This record gives sequence, C-alpha cells and structure tokens, in this order.
Amino acid sequence: MSRNKTPSESGKLDQVIAEALRNRERREKTYREQAMKLFPPICARCGREFEGKKLRELTVHHKDHNHDNNPPDGSNWELLCLYCHDNEHSRGVSAEWYGEPAPEEDRQPTTTYKAFGALEALLKGKTPDKK
Repeated sequence: MSRNKTPSESGKLDQVIAEALRNRERREKTYREQAMKLFPPICARCGREFEGKKLRELTVHHKDHNHDNNPPDGSNWELLCLYCHDNEHSRGVSAEWYGEPAPEEDRQPTTTYKAFGALEALLKGKTPDKK
C-alpha cells in the first residue's frame, strides 16, 4: 500500500539524503579515497589487481606507520591487499620478538667481504692487490 508523504516526512527524507551526500563527500576526501584515485588498484607487494567488489580487499598502508601523516601527493601511502598488509605489520612484530631490527630500521652490514670488489680490476686486466 502506498501513501503520500507528509511535508514533515519529506523534510526528514531530504535531511537524510543531504547528510548521506555530505558523508560521501567527507569519505572521498579521506586518505583511502585519495589513494584509490592516485594509484592503480594493484597491490604494491604481490602485484594482484583488484576491481569491483574486490576493491574492498585493497588497503592503504602508511609507509612510516603514522596514520596522521597523509600528504596529498600520497608519498606516505601504498596500496596493499589484506594479506600483504597483514604481513607488513607482522614483520615488525616478529622482528621485535626476536630482537632483530624492524624492516624499516637501518641495518648494519653483517659482513665487510665484497665478493665482486676486485671485478673491475680483473675486467681491465689488472691483478688485484693481495693482502
């Protein structure tokens, strides 16, 4: 059964629609919407492509792990699928657990030996100095 809407019901419906439009505009300004416009819908780690309903499986990863650092050029973001995003965050936790430097920390080289250190001299026909 259909019935005519009263003016007050019509006004409430207009308010709901206006609020929904404002929320959509606000959401489009969020970093996820910005990132989705800046980058192709591809996971930056595994290269999997996303489209349609699967786009919800693509997430925005903050490279510096600071969710307040959202530059408009997207330089702190990368799109990662749910699996790669989870892996990225668990790598830091694993490193912490085992007392290793986290992936984003500077690491010291574990060795000073350079396997190809004398290659340039060999290619030029010179013999490397032996110690």
